[in-house]
Amino acid sequence: MTPKGTAHDLDRPPALPAKATTADLGTLVDQLMKLGLEFAADALPAILTRAVKEDLGSPALLEQLFKDELERREERRVRTSLRLSGLPTGQTLANFDFAFQPAVQRSKLEALATCAWLREKQGLLILGPPGVGETHLAISLGVKAVESGFSVAFFRLEELLHAMRKDAEVPPTRLKGKKYMKAALVIIDEVGFETFTREEANLFFRLVSYRYQRGSLCITSNKAIKDWPEMLAGDEVITAAILDRLLHSCHVLNIRGRSYRLRELEESLNGGS
Repeated sequence: MTPKGTAHDLDRPPALPAKATTADLGTLVDQLMKLGLEFAADALPAILTRAVKEDLGSPALLEQLFKDELERREERRVRTSLRLSGLPTGQTLANFDFAFQPAVQRSKLEALATCAWLREKQGLLILGPPGVGETHLAISLGVKAVESGFSVAFFRLEELLHAMRKDAEVPPTRLKGKKYMKAALVIIDEVGFETFTREEANLFFRLVSYRYQRGSLCITSNKAIKDWPEMLAGDEVITAAILDRLLHSCHVLNIRGRSYRLRELEESLNGGS
């Protein structure tokens, strides 16, 4: 029989003395703050109390302290990145109505949500008539990208064209700091609602050409590929050049279904009758 307090106790990490939960707590908090561990400093009193209550050893206490710091840093990174991305809020894969749009394959969206296509710097085109969920899916994948550590920039086409027109005279190599050039994923929404001018088509080509194999583009459009020459100022040459780069290593989602907005209108009218 092993005497109490010998062999088994030697294998066990030393427990934190009860009085350590109060002694010099302020000093410990100050030291953690100086190290830049603000979340650990904030969590320290509660973790010390738990350590004494559950008789945790010092390694377990430190593990919990650093785990809390890392988790809260990641939460802050995601919040900040989402705010800077310009992504609208409230639209995720979790609240996309796959039952209403059976043409959208859940398995394909789940594969895209792994962000493997972003690691390979591939593109994504989401095509379909207005209101079928193209924007919702693009935003949802943008959120997944942020959560996975990628930088994201979301633009309505009109906003993007405005920004590019302002930079029209600047060489692309001097635009590396612009969000639409440097983000790992640039999402361009509502392509096709307005016809491009020739200048805009050239600027769009410049963007696509610069980002080709440097970063990913996700474009939503209500226009089928065959209608892009008309959309791009009627210029078949520049359209071919744009599509050649876009469609190389690109995923394409074609959504054919009813409009969410029309469904909501119908439900509203039926409810009011």
